[in-house]
Amino acid sequence: MLEITVQTENGERHVRVSVGELAALVHGLGGPGNRFLVLQRIPDVPDVFAQVWHETGGDYALEHRDGAPHWHFETTADRPEVVIATLTGWARGETGWNRGLPWSPLTLAPAAEVPPLDLAEDERANLEGHVRAVLAGGYASRSELAEVAEEYLVTADRRPVSREQARALVDRLWQERVAEQASWQGETDPERLTRAFIALEEAEIAARENFTCCRTCGNAEIGDEAWPGARGFVYFHAQCTEAAAAGHGLTLLYGGFDGSEETTAAIGAEVVAALTAVGLPVRWDGDPSRAIAVTPLDWRRRLVG
Repeated sequence: MLEITVQTENGERHVRVSVGELAALVHGLGGPGNRFLVLQRIPDVPDVFAQVWHETGGDYALEHRDGAPHWHFETTADRPEVVIATLTGWARGETGWNRGLPWSPLTLAPAAEVPPLDLAEDERANLEGHVRAVLAGGYASRSELAEVAEEYLVTADRRPVSREQARALVDRLWQERVAEQASWQGETDPERLTRAFIALEEAEIAARENFTCCRTCGNAEIGDEAWPGARGFVYFHAQCTEAAAAGHGLTLLYGGFDGSEETTAAIGAEVVAALTAVGLPVRWDGDPSRAIAVTPLDWRRRLVG
C-alpha cells in the first residue's frame, strides 16, 4: 500500500491505495466530474502534494509541490503509464522519481499575507485548546479543522477568525502534531482498535469509528450501515473520541439489528473478544444495557489527511 490519500474531483477520498488502485484511478480520468486527482502524503503536510489533470483526448497535466512556492513544478505526459509511474515514485519517495519528465517551475501570484489573530489571550487559548482537542482525536482533516477554527468563536454579530487565519492556525498546530507523532513507535492503541473493528466487520458486525456526533444520532443512523447478513453493530461517536483523546478511555455502543437483548448480549461478547484479541483492556459485565469501556487507553491516533 502507498502511504497517501487520493482525492478525486467528485469528492471521493481513497486512503492508502495500492499501486493497482492508483493506476485504476488514473486510467479513469477524463470525463466530466472525474478530471483530476490530488495526492497527499500520510500524514498530510501543508503545501506538499502531487496532482494530475486530464480531459479525454488531451495530455496529462502533472504538478508537484514540496512546501514553499518556489518548489512548485509542472509538466505534461502523453500516456497514463508515465503518469502512474511518476505518481507511484512520488508516493514512495523514490530517489529520482521526477527525472523522467521535463519539469518547469510553476509561477503563482504571491500569497496574501495573513493578518495575526486579533483575540484576547483567553479567547486565543480557548480557540487553540479546542482545535488541539479535535486534532488529538485524529479523525479531522486539515480542511475540516480549519472550518472548526473559523466557526468556533462566531457569534450573532462577530466573526473574529477569517478562513485564512483559521488555515494558518491549523497548519501550525497540525505540523506540531506531525512532529510529535514521528516519535511514536510501534502499533498504537487506536490502530489496535481499527484492527479489531476490521475483524468484526469480517464477522458480519458493522463496526464504525467516530460515527456521527452523539449517541442519539448514532442510534438513529446505525441501521443504515447494515447490509444483508449483518447481525449487529458497534460504534463510538465524536464525543466518545473526544473523551478518549482526553485520557478518559473509550465508550463503545453496540447492539443487534433484530433489537433483541439476546442478540445484543452476543454482539457485546464478540466485541469484547475482538478487543481482547488485539491486546486492548476492556470493562464490561455482560449486561446488554451497559456500554463497553476500553480503558485504560493511550489515544495516539496517527493523522491521515
